[in-house]
Amino acid sequence: QVQLVESGGGLVQPGGSLRLSCAASGSIFSIHAMAWYRQAPGKQRELVAQITSFGSTTYADSVKGRFTISRDNAKNTVYLQMNSLKPEDTAVYYCHSFLGGSWGQGTQVTVSS
Repeated sequence: QVQLVESGGGLVQPGGSLRLSCAASGSIFSIHAMAWYRQAPGKQRELVAQITSFGSTTYADSVKGRFTISRDNAKNTVYLQMNSLKPEDTAVYYCHSFLGGSWGQGTQVTVSS
């Protein structure tokens, strides 16, 4: 099973950018399909973006054109580049491996002026 540790969250003004990172260990990372989810207060956890082991990506409609998921198999890391951030993007962001079902501890993203 893979262990996941997120980083890169923080406070940013509307229109700003952040890059989240998820470092994986404990398994052959390159074979894992990976995803970023988020959960805002009082709401269900939702899928933001996912990337297959081959690099194919899909996005939630709410982030298309603003967020980019990518992976570096040599570094066992998956990224989420978030641009043009909006207050409604405020949430705890979680990294997830579909192979084995691992979750990271989450990283807080707050978009506010």
